[in-house]
Amino acid sequence: MQKVKRKIYKFLPLIKPIIGLALLILLVLALRFLFPYLKNFIDKTFKAPRLAYSFLTADTSSLESWENRVNLLILGASGGDHSGRDLTDTMIFVSIDKTTADIVMLSIPRDIWLDSLQAKINSAYHYGEEKKAGGGFILAKDAVYEVFNQPIHYSLLLDFAGFAKIINLLGGIDIKVDRSFDDLKYPIAGKENDECNGDREYKCRYEQVHFDKGVQHMDGETTLMFVRSRNAEGEEGTDFARSLRQQKVILAIKDKIFNLKFLLNPKKILEVKQALGDNFKLDRQLTEEQTTAFLSLFLRFVKNKNTIRTISLDTGNDENLGFLYSPDSKEYGQWVLIPRDKTWQEIHRYIKDKIEKRY
Repeated sequence: MQKVKRKIYKFLPLIKPIIGLALLILLVLALRFLFPYLKNFIDKTFKAPRLAYSFLTADTSSLESWENRVNLLILGASGGDHSGRDLTDTMIFVSIDKTTADIVMLSIPRDIWLDSLQAKINSAYHYGEEKKAGGGFILAKDAVYEVFNQPIHYSLLLDFAGFAKIINLLGGIDIKVDRSFDDLKYPIAGKENDECNGDREYKCRYEQVHFDKGVQHMDGETTLMFVRSRNAEGEEGTDFARSLRQQKVILAIKDKIFNLKFLLNPKKILEVKQALGDNFKLDRQLTEEQTTAFLSLFLRFVKNKNTIRTISLDTGNDENLGFLYSPDSKEYGQWVLIPRDKTWQEIHRYIKDKIEKRY
């Protein structure tokens, strides 16, 4: 027995490398066999963070800009087959700094009257499309430039059905309702042309909607009612209150999209991307580089812990006059808003100063 042990010890220096080599070969074979499974696991685990990082570090020089800011115009229309389907009752101006990702947002009152258009600003897209396909974006961007003196680099149109679908995909949003209100005349989708059996008030075209004060969780359809309602009694029935509600919804969507639960869910990201592609159109075809640059800007916004700076245009009150006022309806044949200084120059200065953070 001792002789056997001595023989084993004698060859041990030679056996160890052989055993080590055998183990190494087994390890390589095992890794080769397991590689597809490991790769699949790693891809699933780290796909979203890796994707987010690539967007965060992307170059934004491919985006059009003015004074280092990219200006967007977001338009919302009801769609459908009724006469007002392409009136853009939602018009939001967004300006993004390409370096800091500072964002300024302003909801544009739909009742602003433009002499150059001889109509309200929310009809610019409609009249542009009447002239030629794609003309809606051109005329809407020109109209906003006239009021703000800010060039619009990109514009998108989102129909309200798509808007509701995206919010549902996000699991709904939480909105703080400033005051309770009722709208007794909210339009019912699909009944815009209903004759209501001869009823001259067309009551069958409308329904009542109600919102309680406080934080409310809303699905897509409820959110749509919240931003579109414009026949409530009191302050919530004004165009300005409606504009503020639109801004609240945009901020709530931003919070949902930039939540880690969403960012780490590639399947949900693709679903939202698909819904966006199906329900909105851009004024131009973006390159892959430009699309990545836009995502980079929004991710930088989150990384820098910025807040969206919201500004508004309104009629003010007796103590502080606003930039807009409503003249006698006989003058224009309808209720409209026009600049208090008659020239838009005051609004031009205000917007420029706000964007440049002068006050």
